[in-house]
Amino acid sequence: MYRVRMARTKGDHESRRRDVSEAVWQVMAARGFAGLTLRAVAAELGATTGLLTHYFPTKRALVEYALDLLEQRTVARPRRRAGKGLAAFRDALLDILPLTPAATDSNRIWVSSWDAALSDPALSTDYARKYAQGRARLTERVAAAQQLGELPSGDPERIAAGAQSFVLGLVVQALFDPAAFPPQRQTELLDDYLAAVAAGGGPGVSG
Repeated sequence: MYRVRMARTKGDHESRRRDVSEAVWQVMAARGFAGLTLRAVAAELGATTGLLTHYFPTKRALVEYALDLLEQRTVARPRRRAGKGLAAFRDALLDILPLTPAATDSNRIWVSSWDAALSDPALSTDYARKYAQGRARLTERVAAAQQLGELPSGDPERIAAGAQSFVLGLVVQALFDPAAFPPQRQTELLDDYLAAVAAGGGPGVSG
């Protein structure tokens, strides 16, 4: 359990926020998004729920903050940047998969947050935007690989959408059955998928 004595000096606001952020993250990693409550975060901090209402006056405020924190942590994860063309496309897809403990935690939290997002129109819209942005980034890499002749011609947006759908499905499989989908197998399955796309067998590819 992450326990810390909450700083009480007036000038230590940023330190308090870091403590709260870490507690929110630990609760989500251990209990999933459904277990995220003010009571659980307070217990992780060794603080009172009354103190936390200074930061989160409502459950929705806590949810919104948790989603922002998840996005920040996801963006801050180390990324593969050495590849070009098809290698860069592969790197971007590998970065989505739960291949490391940190990536596994992020994906567990992300998947567990889907229920909250599906029940809230505003959050659903925001999630759709995030996925669209992800597809746009993948589309750029597909187009670059096509220009290098590493992928056959076709609609790069459709190829990117197919690849995103494939890796998201693989994420779910790996989270539910990590023994059957260890990191090595996830990578092998992705490479099989990309080989099929490169051979002209993927969605959006024209022969």
